[in-house]
Amino acid sequence: MIEKLIFKINNLLILIAGVFLTAMILLTCGNIFLRIVWVPIRGTFELMGFFGALVTTFALGYTQLSRGHIAVDVLFRKFSSRTVSILSSINNIICMAFFAVMAWQLFEKGSILFKTGEVTETLRIIYYPFTYGTALGCGFLALVFLGDLIKIIFMKNKEAE
Repeated sequence: MIEKLIFKINNLLILIAGVFLTAMILLTCGNIFLRIVWVPIRGTFELMGFFGALVTTFALGYTQLSRGHIAVDVLFRKFSSRTVSILSSINNIICMAFFAVMAWQLFEKGSILFKTGEVTETLRIIYYPFTYGTALGCGFLALVFLGDLIKIIFMKNKEAE
């Protein structure tokens, strides 16, 4: 049940990431074309930074679910399944803790930006929605690692029975 919910949420996030990636492509192409006639799009650098942060963090959970991250398992092949489970559990705990803290700190930063009303220099865009979005992406990656940890624990319990 929780696994399906995590999967659905990450599918939604990857869809949103795809929309922002498409916007980045269109913005880049439009800016290149308009530079030819010496009228570049104002704020392209700001928008690319915001959109890039959202694309990256929204794609993290989906990539982890689909095992798309680089994994070096040369040593794991030589270990027993019990050792692999223990090492995978430790890895999931460390990664989950890291991204949970990262989400928490980004949320705190977003709250500060919300209170101060800080905006970008060129386009006067408010920062905090993008900071909250980045926190959201990191938070859901932490949940994916929690789900992976739970799977390992349940597999270990089924093997013991």
